[in-house]
Amino acid sequence: MPAPDGPRAVCVVLHDVAPQTWDRYQPFVTFADSLRVPLTLLVVPDFHHAGDLRRHPRFVAAINARLARGDEIALHGYFHADDQPAPRNPVDFFMRRVYTREAECYRLDAAAARERIQRGLDLFAQFGWQAAGFVPPAWLPGAGTRAALIGLPLRYTSTRTRLINLRAGRSHPAPGLTWSARSPWRRSASQLVNWALRCRHRDAPVLRLGLHPVDMDHARVQRFWTDTLAQLLTHRTALTKSTWLDLAT
Repeated sequence: MPAPDGPRAVCVVLHDVAPQTWDRYQPFVTFADSLRVPLTLLVVPDFHHAGDLRRHPRFVAAINARLARGDEIALHGYFHADDQPAPRNPVDFFMRRVYTREAECYRLDAAAARERIQRGLDLFAQFGWQAAGFVPPAWLPGAGTRAALIGLPLRYTSTRTRLINLRAGRSHPAPGLTWSARSPWRRSASQLVNWALRCRHRDAPVLRLGLHPVDMDHARVQRFWTDTLAQLLTHRTALTKSTWLDLAT
């Protein structure tokens, strides 16, 4: 881990990056660029079965430009859609219909998960992209997906609270802030939870800011992210996940 007296870090992570969502992120990306903040971009190869990157050269060019600036990309599922059979029990129903409806990797067995992840990596390779890591949609990998990650050319995966170095086999506490912005009551609850988490984890070696496209549709949420990032940069260094792992190992 970084030395206690070394710089603490903040990682800014954009989820669900795809041709359909990229334009929504532009105001925040411009703000981050003004502060020279590198971004970790969680790119979806075929978002909701309607965003095959091979049909979107403008988006591919935009990501190439981001990589040239020092951003990194991670594979974020393949479709970011839960296309598995309907939930079979109350726990399954809660995880796949209440907590999220996009748990693509939650019910995949190891063979199916590995095929899907490898397909995403192969697609990225067509554009000359090397994924730094793999982050399952909604941070829900399932046992099959966890097994499938073994031996793949990936640096890391992450859960809601941890960053896992796949090469070293080490798991690091990496608390994150994120919003559930789909409804007014969720936004109000998220603001309270995020304030509490910022206080609780003020001394954490690394803090992740996990943004989603829907956040960009609400001025209050956008303002939270820009204000929080500016405040954290007064005592933290902005790093990509891979760069932080280089310092932590």
